[in-house]
Amino acid sequence: MKTGQINVQTENIFPIIKKFLYSDHEIFLRELVSNAVDASQKMKVLTKLGEFKGEVGDLKVEVLLDKEAKTLTIRDNGIGMTSDEIDKYINQIAFSGAEEFVKQYEGKDGAESIIGHFGLGFYSAFMVAEKVQIQTLSRHEGSQAVQWESNGTTEYTISEIEKTGRGTDIILYITEESAEFLEKNRIQGILDKYCKFLPIPVVFGTKVEYIDSPEGEKDDDGKVKRVSVDVENQVNNVAPAWTKAPIDLKDEDYKSFYRELYPMTFDDPLFHIHLNVDYPFNLTGILYFPKIKENVEVQKNKINLYSNQVFITDSVAEIVPEFLTLLHGVIDSPDIPLNVSRSYLQSDGNVKKISSHITKKVADKLAEMFKKDRADFEAKWEDLKIFVEYGSLSDDKFALKAKEFSLVKNTDGKCFTMEEYKEQVKTIQTDKDGKTVFLYTNDVENQFGFVKAAKDRGYDVLVLDGPLVPHWISKMEQEVENSSFARVDADTLDKLIKKTDEIPSKLSKEEEEKLKPIFEGVVTKDKFKVEFESMNASEAPIIITQPEFIRRMMEQQKMGGGGGFYGAFPEIYSLVVNSNHPKVSEILNAEESVRGEKAKQLADLALLSQGLLKGEALNSFIERSIELV
Repeated sequence: MKTGQINVQTENIFPIIKKFLYSDHEIFLRELVSNAVDASQKMKVLTKLGEFKGEVGDLKVEVLLDKEAKTLTIRDNGIGMTSDEIDKYINQIAFSGAEEFVKQYEGKDGAESIIGHFGLGFYSAFMVAEKVQIQTLSRHEGSQAVQWESNGTTEYTISEIEKTGRGTDIILYITEESAEFLEKNRIQGILDKYCKFLPIPVVFGTKVEYIDSPEGEKDDDGKVKRVSVDVENQVNNVAPAWTKAPIDLKDEDYKSFYRELYPMTFDDPLFHIHLNVDYPFNLTGILYFPKIKENVEVQKNKINLYSNQVFITDSVAEIVPEFLTLLHGVIDSPDIPLNVSRSYLQSDGNVKKISSHITKKVADKLAEMFKKDRADFEAKWEDLKIFVEYGSLSDDKFALKAKEFSLVKNTDGKCFTMEEYKEQVKTIQTDKDGKTVFLYTNDVENQFGFVKAAKDRGYDVLVLDGPLVPHWISKMEQEVENSSFARVDADTLDKLIKKTDEIPSKLSKEEEEKLKPIFEGVVTKDKFKVEFESMNASEAPIIITQPEFIRRMMEQQKMGGGGGFYGAFPEIYSLVVNSNHPKVSEILNAEESVRGEKAKQLADLALLSQGLLKGEALNSFIERSIELV
C-alpha cells in the first residue's frame, strides 16, 4: 500500500470545489461517464493502430446504484490505469486542473456555470461523495490491479487489489446531503439529459420489454403470446443522425431523430438543415424548422449544444443569432470554448464564424426551397413567416438574403415578393405624388367592410398579421423606394390613396358646420374627432378610422411591453361623415327634435362595425333598433 499527499498550494480545495459546484452538482455524473466513454474510445483507437493485440470485447459504460450501501459506481472496460498512471492522471494532471480553476474563478459570479468545462472531470465526484475509490486494471499485459482512495482531503492511498476485468470502476460513497443521487429516477434523469447520445453504450440497470413467446405459445385467439423479459437499459443512441453523412440518411431518418429529440412534439418539422463543416472550424448538427405559428417565445431553447456528443447546454443565444433560437435541433462542436464566460463567447472569433455560418446555411436553404418549388414554399409560408420577419428585423445579413424569398400574401391568398407586389399594384395604387401605397389588413373578418370597399375600387389588400408586423412594416417602408403602408381602416380610401380628382360635396361649409355639433354630441368628444369628407354616395354614411401613425405606435408599444414615449399616444379615432350620403342630408333636413337620434343611430352602426360599441351603449343601440323595426 502507498499513502501520499497531493501537491497543492490552494488550502482546503475540496470544500471550495463543493461550494462552487453546489448549484450545478448533477454534472458530476456527466463528467465521470464522459471520462469512462473516453477510456473506451481510446481502447478502440489503440486496437485500430495495432498497439493493443488482445480481445477488446463489447465496450460499454455501466452505471450501478446500490442504495443500501449508499454507493454509485461508474464502470468501464476501457484502457484502465496502472499505479503510475493513476499518480500522473489523478494525483497530478486532474488535480492541477481543479486547482487552476479555483485560483482563477474563486469568488467570481457565474463560476459554477462553467464547472465541467475546465478539466475538473474526476474531482467533481467530491461534490456528492464523502469517499471515492478508483479500482482499475490496465490494458497492459501482466498489469496489477490497483485501488486509489480518498475521503475528500489532499491525502490518498493506493493499494493492490484483485480485479479480473480490464477497465475502471469509480465508486462514490454518497453523502447524506446528496442522498437524492441514490434515487433511480434522479440518476435516470441525469443520464437522459447529458448522456443521451454518447458514442459508447451507457447502461443503467434493466428495463422490461415485451417479445413474442420463444416457445411459440399462443393465446385463445391463436396469436403468439407476448411475454415480458428484462433487458439492459441502454440510455443512449450511440450513432445519432447528426454523426452520419447526409447521403446515408433519408427524410424519414431525419423525422425519426426529431421525434427522438422531442418525444412530446406531435407535429413533424417543416424541413431540416444538416450541418457538416470541418474547416475553418469543426461543426456538425441538424437544425429543424418547426411549425412556429404565432408563438415566438415558447419555442426558444430547443437547440441542444453538444461537444463530441456530450450534452453541454440548451442555452445557445451566444452561439447562434437570436432569431435562430426559434429553430430546434442539435449543434455539436468541439471548437466552441466552453470554459469561459458568456461575454467572452459573444466576442470569440470562432463563435462568430459558427454563428455566421449557421445563418448563411439557413438563408441558403430557404432560398433553395423557394427556387426549387415555389408552390410548396408558398404553402409553408404561414409557418415560415414569423421566422423570416424576425430574422430580417434582427440580422442584416439574413435580411439581405431574405429579400429573394420573403413573401407577402393578399386577401385572395396570392403570394408575392415585395418587388413583384409593387409592380402588381403601382399602376392603380400610386397617389398623385407618385408614392405607391400598400393597403393591408391585419384582420380580414373584422375589417371586412373596409377590405370590400377597397376591392370595389379595384385596389388590392395585403394580409399582414402577427406580432412583428408593426416593426416589419417600418423596415419595409425604409427599403421599398417611394412607398408607404396603410391599414384599410386607417382613413377613407380617398385620403389613403390621394388622387388628383376630388368628388364635389353636396353640403356647403355652412351646412357641415351646422351638422358637426350634432355628431359631436353622440360620441365621446375627447376620443372621437368629427370630420366631413366628400365620398361616393354608395359608401357608408359614417366611417370610424384610427390614424395609421397613432395606431402603429400603440401596436409597437404593446409589443415592446413598455410605456415610455409611446405612452403619450392616446386612443383617438376619427368619425368621418360622408357629406354625399343621402342619410346625412336627411339629418340636416329633419326636424330638430329627431336629428340627434338619427345621428346617434348612424354613429352607433359605424362603431358596431369596428367592434367599438360595448356594454350599456350596445344595449341601448339594440333596444333602439328594435323600436325602429
